[in-house]
Amino acid sequence: MKTALTWRHLKALNQLYVDKRTDAKITDNGYIANVLMAQKRLIKFKSGNNKILEAAPKYAAFYEENFKQDFEQYTQFLQSANLEDDARRKYTEDDIKTLMFISDYKGELRKNLTTIRTFSTEVFRNHGSKYLENKPGLKNAVCRILGIDDFPDKDPKNHQWRLVVDCPNPTAVILCENIAHLKAAWKVREADIELWYVGGNNIGIIDFISLDKLLKPVYYSCDWDFHGLSIYSRIKEKLRKKSILIRILNPYTTETAISVDSDYHTSHWNFNLPLSGLNHEDFLANEISLIEFLIKENKWIEEESMDILKLYNTNKANLFSR
Repeated sequence: MKTALTWRHLKALNQLYVDKRTDAKITDNGYIANVLMAQKRLIKFKSGNNKILEAAPKYAAFYEENFKQDFEQYTQFLQSANLEDDARRKYTEDDIKTLMFISDYKGELRKNLTTIRTFSTEVFRNHGSKYLENKPGLKNAVCRILGIDDFPDKDPKNHQWRLVVDCPNPTAVILCENIAHLKAAWKVREADIELWYVGGNNIGIIDFISLDKLLKPVYYSCDWDFHGLSIYSRIKEKLRKKSILIRILNPYTTETAISVDSDYHTSHWNFNLPLSGLNHEDFLANEISLIEFLIKENKWIEEESMDILKLYNTNKANLFSR
C-alpha cells in the first residue's frame, strides 16, 4: 500500500514531520487513512478542525524509520534533474524511483533505445505498455532525463542492458531477474551488496562477467514461476562452466503467492511433466517442495513482493544454520 503514495502525499507527510501539521488533503490515500490514521493513530485531525492534520507524538520516529531517507533521496534527485518538485506533480513513489533508475542508467538505456511501449513494459514494470503514453508529464520527464526528443518507431533487433548497482566493497553479488530492485540502489549499496540485472534477454551478459566479480558469494533473485526458475537453471549452467556456484534466493513467505493467471503474467506450469520440466538437480530438497506446492496450487511468487534485503538476510541466515 505504501507504494500507492504520490509525491503530493509524500510532501505532506514530510510537512507533518517538520511542522507537526499540514492542511494538505491526503486522507484520500488508503495507506494514510487506514494505516497511519486508523490503525497506528500516528496522524489525527486537529481538534475541532477536520481540515488540518496533526502528527501524534510517535509519528516522528515512525517517519524517520520508514520515510525520511527515501524522501530526502527523492527530493535531491528531482532538484538535481531539474524536475518540478512541487506538490502538484502527479508522480507516484514508484514513478520517482523509476525516474531515478533511468537517470542512473541513462547511458545504457540510450544505447538500445526501444519504442515507448516496450520501454514502458520493461522499465515501468506491471503498469502496462501504454503507461507512459497515458502520462504525458511522466513521459516528458523520461525524455528529459534521457536527452531525447521522443522514442523511436521501431525496436532494435537485439537489446541487452548491462545494469549494475556498483558497490565499493561488496560482500555478496545478487543477480536479479527484474529491474525493480535496482530502483532503490542506495539501500542495497549501503548493505554492501552488488546487484546485477541479468533477466530475460540480458542473460547473455553473464558470459562477459569477469571472474573477479564473482569471487564473492553469488545469489539469484527471481520470480518463482516456470519462466524465472528456468532462467535460473540456464544461469546456473553458465556459471558452472566458470566453476562458480550460485544459489537461488528462497522466498521467506508463501503468503504473497498469487494465481498464475494474474494480470500481466504469462508464465504457466506444465502439469504433464515432473516439476513442470525443470531440472531437479538445480534445486535443493526444500526448493523442490516449494516448486511442487506452487504447481499444485497453480500459483507463483513475484520477485517484487519480496524485500531484497530481507530476502538476502533470511537466506544467508538459513545457509549458516544448516
